[in-house]
Amino acid sequence: MGFLSQFETCFWTIILFLFMVLNCHVNEAALVLPKNVTVTAVFVFGDSIVDPGNNNNLPTIAKGNFLPYGRDFKDGPTGRFSNGKVPSDLIAEEFGVKGLVPAYLDPKTQLQDLLTGVSFASGAAGYDPLTAKTANVIAMSGQLELFKECIKKIKGAVGEERAATIISKAIYIVCTGSNDISNTYFSTPFRRPHYDINGYAEFNARYANQFLQDLYGLGARRIGLLGLPPIGCVPSQRTIGGGKNRDCYEAENQLAIAYNAKLSGVIDSLKAVDTLPDTKFIFLDIYYPLLSLIQNPAKYGFEVATKGCCGTGLIEASVFCNPTSIPLSCPDASKYVFWDGYHPSEKAYKILVPIIINTHINEFF
Repeated sequence: MGFLSQFETCFWTIILFLFMVLNCHVNEAALVLPKNVTVTAVFVFGDSIVDPGNNNNLPTIAKGNFLPYGRDFKDGPTGRFSNGKVPSDLIAEEFGVKGLVPAYLDPKTQLQDLLTGVSFASGAAGYDPLTAKTANVIAMSGQLELFKECIKKIKGAVGEERAATIISKAIYIVCTGSNDISNTYFSTPFRRPHYDINGYAEFNARYANQFLQDLYGLGARRIGLLGLPPIGCVPSQRTIGGGKNRDCYEAENQLAIAYNAKLSGVIDSLKAVDTLPDTKFIFLDIYYPLLSLIQNPAKYGFEVATKGCCGTGLIEASVFCNPTSIPLSCPDASKYVFWDGYHPSEKAYKILVPIIINTHINEFF
């Protein structure tokens, strides 16, 4: 064999080796999981933060399946309320399950997708049943019904035994509550006459408690409950309640803090009972990590933290962030903590998710 042939053989061997290394790296968990731990799937419940498109075919204005949503996403607009990926996608990626968590109600979602997890989340939902009802979206109880349907499909495909393994070794993420504050408590006259801030937080914590117990009853054993963000500091809420200087809407933040205290208490109480054996309940704080991005944007590589990228950045979200917003939208969403008036940008999520999951990784197992 001549020198050139030997060189070519060596060259292509190296290329093949690099391809294999890179391909393996893509499918590895970003996290280092404990020894002998398996994560089979990621199932997600909640609101627009983790809705990848379940609302697309619902008669609601809470949608994001049009430009400029998804403008930095490989598939374009999908119903994700972001310029790119949303936390459910990134969480699945962190646990090494897959790169995207599809919407359960997406017609393109296949049976094979169910085996590694889907999202049942519905934008504009909340723990308070009135929140989803007002927005005409899927309530948390309705999301549980969809999960029951999903379990039946999984059992039909792989049998009872393997289905039980998939369900018990999956990660479950519950992310909702912000709409209870911004859309129900402060924007409608139905709850404030009957509940002060602590009372309303307690009211919703009871629903959260029941939801988590119902999830346990369906086989979930590794459940992460995301707390509420500093909702009063998102761009639209600054505009609505922050005065002429668009400061944070402190009343909403106070309710979010009270809400988180109650949700954290729910997790502590569930951990303490003997009737839910072999179950991990984890409270995942988002309030202070996101507040850090908002208060110190330059530290994380951002330039703007009080306005969204979409349109004027002052109020637009959902149907108000639409193709007519494109001329006014920022050219580079990675410079913005927020994509629209309500939802963080993909870059913000990519910073927040690893922080939150790494902080709590050992609590899941």
